[in-house]
Amino acid sequence: MSVQEESEEARNGEAGLPEPTARARKKVVVLSIVTVILATGVGAGLLWAGGGGKTPGPEVGPKIRRVAVAKTDMSGVREMEGTLGYDSVRTIRGTGEGVVTWLPKQGAKVARGEQLYRVDERPTVVFYGSTPMYRRLDTPGSVGRDIRVVADNLKAVGYDIGQQPAPGTVVEQRAPVDQQTSADADPSTALEMDQGTAEPSSGPPPSAQGDGADQETGADKPARDQTRAGPSPTPARQITVKEGDGVLTDGLVSAIKRWQKSVGIEPTGVLESSDVVVTGSAVRVSEISVQTGDAAANDLLSVSATTKSVRIPVETLDLGAIKAGQKVTVMLPDGSETGGEVATIGTTIKADHEGENGTGVTKINVTVSVDDAEAVKGIDAAPVRVRFEGETKRGVLAVPVGALLALREGGYAVRLAEGRSTEGRSAGGRLVPVDTGMFARGLVEISGEDIAEGMKVEATA
Repeated sequence: MSVQEESEEARNGEAGLPEPTARARKKVVVLSIVTVILATGVGAGLLWAGGGGKTPGPEVGPKIRRVAVAKTDMSGVREMEGTLGYDSVRTIRGTGEGVVTWLPKQGAKVARGEQLYRVDERPTVVFYGSTPMYRRLDTPGSVGRDIRVVADNLKAVGYDIGQQPAPGTVVEQRAPVDQQTSADADPSTALEMDQGTAEPSSGPPPSAQGDGADQETGADKPARDQTRAGPSPTPARQITVKEGDGVLTDGLVSAIKRWQKSVGIEPTGVLESSDVVVTGSAVRVSEISVQTGDAAANDLLSVSATTKSVRIPVETLDLGAIKAGQKVTVMLPDGSETGGEVATIGTTIKADHEGENGTGVTKINVTVSVDDAEAVKGIDAAPVRVRFEGETKRGVLAVPVGALLALREGGYAVRLAEGRSTEGRSAGGRLVPVDTGMFARGLVEISGEDIAEGMKVEATA
């Protein structure tokens, strides 16, 4: 919005005042009113510039009022709108084969080792980790991060997996487990199967059950036994174990067999990729997409984190005042409040296209955790407001932001409310340079040699 202010000469002529002094004859023209955009997202000011030119027309724009420089306490408290709900929503897809035979209830929580759903009565169980099951684990000596997930989870639920080779160890990848089983029809193999499928609570420790028999299968069996398996197996492949890798050892295969029996899967020692869903932690079933009897070919269900949090889309200019770990207050729909903390500041930037001109506002999702789970127990999803406590300054000099003038030569000033003036029009007082500090709730902290409490300055009405 453009605003022009009459020159000193024009105003004096209209009012019938005497000819102004040489200093007062200098014309000051208000070129425009601009918004002063700051990282705190608060405040607006006026842009002033000196210069001559023709006498402008009638004055338009905001009225001018006199305000006093006040000593006050300022706090950078800010409130933002967000959405309370379960975070980290993820869709679980079926493998494309079989029929869905069991599903959990919406809202159910599923922890490590518990089944999430069943297809053809074969359960799919939750394991914790960061690497998904992307292949069939059937070859002893195989190495990978997915195998580490299996080893860690079986150990966590109480199975002895034996010793895992250290990083840098060279291991040999042998023939697949099912090929070894078909090759061994002698009593020693039968003994191995019996031991491998025994309950962990019976006999010697689980890690010892079946290990001796397993070591005599595959590449370690005498040549006369391997000839019964048909064509000669592929020569053993040597693999070096890296940091974070797991190894499909005989001990781990035995543990898989015992675990399979406990969850109702045929104890073959072969783990299918569909047997496990890997999540970061326990999950909550947020939505069911199919019914029992449907083909397991599409989206089956959606899961989320079991704890609630607040997601806030924050403009990038406002992120400077938000830090991870910062304490906040969450204001709930019923008017109550609960504490929270900034958990994460997203790295994915999205443009929120709003307005007819299609201009995008760049925003980043900030996630706030809730301290008291009981305070939000009865809320699945709801809009909330979050109050961010900022810096507090006490006893500082402040004026309304509308009193700030941005000078053409740089810096800021306020105009003293001096001399005579007509209502709603600038009195033409001198400009006093100021240094700015905190901006909060429409006020700006100012300081300078000629700034004192109680002095009158001009501000937009």
